Amino acid sequence: MRAFLKGLLAVVLGLIAGSAVNMGLILLGGQLIPSPPGVDTSTTEGLQAAMPLLGPAHFVFPFLAHALGTLAGAFVATWVVGRLSRVPALLIGVLFLAGGVAACFMLPAPRWFEVLDVVLAYLPFAWLGYLLARRRDVKS
Repeated sequence: MRAFLKGLLAVVLGLIAGSAVNMGLILLGGQLIPSPPGVDTSTTEGLQAAMPLLGPAHFVFPFLAHALGTLAGAFVATWVVGRLSRVPALLIGVLFLAGGVAACFMLPAPRWFEVLDVVLAYLPFAWLGYLLARRRDVKS
């Protein structure tokens, strides 16, 4: 039971850390690469309407947010639970992937971005977060 609770805590803390990194990068991206004039991205409806007006540069920070948010979440989850279990890190990857797939249905992003995002941003970066946390733990 103790191991289950530690794993659950690891996943919750990983989700919080990953979400914070994700949101931080989304906000930073909006500052560095502003939306086209007259576009309101503060609501889902406004974002849906703006999608055809956005260029490839506008998708760099969303990809980084998804990938690095997943990496941070998996790293924290692995650090909390210990390096022996990769389940919390992979669970973080699956949960963030589910969010990414849901976003594909809610926002009409270009197909190239959806494929790139779903294939490369979640599970590979969750695995990388696990490996980095494991390597850090070995050196300590």
